[in-house]
Amino acid sequence: MAEIFDFVFTPFQTAFPIQTNHMALISTHDKTFQLQQGETLLEGLERTGHEVEYQCRSGYCGSCRVKILDGKVSYDNFPLAFVAPGEILPCCCRVIEDIKLDCRERIKEPDLFDVDLFEDK
Repeated sequence: MAEIFDFVFTPFQTAFPIQTNHMALISTHDKTFQLQQGETLLEGLERTGHEVEYQCRSGYCGSCRVKILDGKVSYDNFPLAFVAPGEILPCCCRVIEDIKLDCRERIKEPDLFDVDLFEDK
């Protein structure tokens, strides 16, 4: 008889919420910003309009992986996804000092469903 398994991936919960150094500066190719209180680096990158892929938001999948060019981060619990030297997972890392990331803002693409886009002017 076949067995069916169902898996649900939820954000990783630590004994204490991730506390980031919200005074640290996050620099990318396009912007410099600070994290808000209780905000993960991934949430900060999204808030400021950066292009970051993600799936699990908890360090399992590794799809949010970005290159860190300068500075340091730490992890309360090391993520299950592979993290190469010079890379971080912004969904679950803790920013401990000013950092510089190899990350860019989202490209503004035209809304192809906007009828005004195709009208002659």
